[in-house]
Amino acid sequence: MKVDPAVQARLLDLAETDAELGRIEHRRRNLPELEALSELETTLRERRDAVIKAETALSDLDADSARQEKDIDSVRAREERDRKLLDSGLPGKQQTDLEHELETLHRRQSALEDDLLELMERREAVEADVKHSQAQLTATEEDIGKANERRDTALEELDTKQARRDEDREQLLGELPAELVTLYEKVRAQRGIGAAMLRAKRCGACRLELDRTALAELRDAAADQVCRCEECGAILVRTKESGL
Repeated sequence: MKVDPAVQARLLDLAETDAELGRIEHRRRNLPELEALSELETTLRERRDAVIKAETALSDLDADSARQEKDIDSVRAREERDRKLLDSGLPGKQQTDLEHELETLHRRQSALEDDLLELMERREAVEADVKHSQAQLTATEEDIGKANERRDTALEELDTKQARRDEDREQLLGELPAELVTLYEKVRAQRGIGAAMLRAKRCGACRLELDRTALAELRDAAADQVCRCEECGAILVRTKESGL
């Protein structure tokens, strides 16, 4: 393929534009903002679980307290009934049995009230855990909102850069011969880099120094001959820096 050397040199601009587009895409996939957001979302799930766990524990304590209060009310009602019977006057043995039952009920009530007090103290601590967990969750949700804004800003900047480079690429493609573009695109699809400068006897695509035979062939090739690297297949653009 024969192409004017100045036109071949424009391939370097195209290759640099494609390299920049590749860097933009790589940055898009590896944005620090995305990693930070992912970590925050993990924290969010953990803190939501913590809130649910604390609220469940609080609900269980409320249920236990309600049962305890019901038991206390039941004992008090039984005690009140027994006292009324005792005050009404009963035969000796029945009175003795009733007094013994009242003592038992009193001990039972005291134990239940102690248990209830312990439940109330535990509830106070768990309620503090709920408030703390909810505060942490709220703070994480706010952090995620800010992280989303930073991610969106970074993506908008990348979109702007990509749009400019896409325009540059379209313009370059319009200036280059279709046959040369076809070859360039084919090589780029296979090797990742379609064209590179030959600088100081070294291919700019694979970074390997060419041997004497390859250099001799490049030196003898016509200036408008489209040449390729024998190692990686990239189109080699020869310049004064090629070392031929």
